[in-house]
Amino acid sequence: MIGKLKGTIEEIGDDHVLIDVHGVCYIAFCSSRTLAGLGSIGEAVVLQIETFVREDQLKLYGFASALEREWFRLLQSVQGVGAKVALAVLSTFSASDLANAIALQDKAMVARAPGIGPKVAQRIVTELKNKVPAYAGDLGEAMDLKRDLGDGVAAGPVSDAVSALSNLGYSREQAANAVAAALRSAGETANSATLIRLGLKELSK
Repeated sequence: MIGKLKGTIEEIGDDHVLIDVHGVCYIAFCSSRTLAGLGSIGEAVVLQIETFVREDQLKLYGFASALEREWFRLLQSVQGVGAKVALAVLSTFSASDLANAIALQDKAMVARAPGIGPKVAQRIVTELKNKVPAYAGDLGEAMDLKRDLGDGVAAGPVSDAVSALSNLGYSREQAANAVAAALRSAGETANSATLIRLGLKELSK
């Protein structure tokens, strides 16, 4: 199994990169986000690799980070999501954007990815919502709050504060992040007015 490739860029295609590793060239299929972040031909590159072995083929999938690779694996645990669709999702969303969409159960946002219909989007947000905090990178601490909002079980002051900030024109994700930060400083017993005030302060930074 190949876990990482470290070499120089030989060629960049629409859906893959050719990496020269000491004279041996490997084709790694990547999301468009990963491809866009690569350097130019001849430059050094390091990719995390997921190896797919089938009876008639061996395919390498490349990722800019271990977190992106973990999302690739996690997405494929959902029925109807194969390697091609998982890459399409990762081409459309960053890891944090995807984590936010799933935590908030925003299936319409998830369905924006090519190859993801309403039913598959619903399965993704339903089946993965409890796994999101572990795959959210630096945003993991706010995911429990967003998951509660998505489930409709968030505490009244929290839900009211997020709604109030959303009504002021902020996205639900921005509002939820701000309220999560407000809760850290004000505590779990803070009322909605306090959370709104601190949330606005957070959003003004």
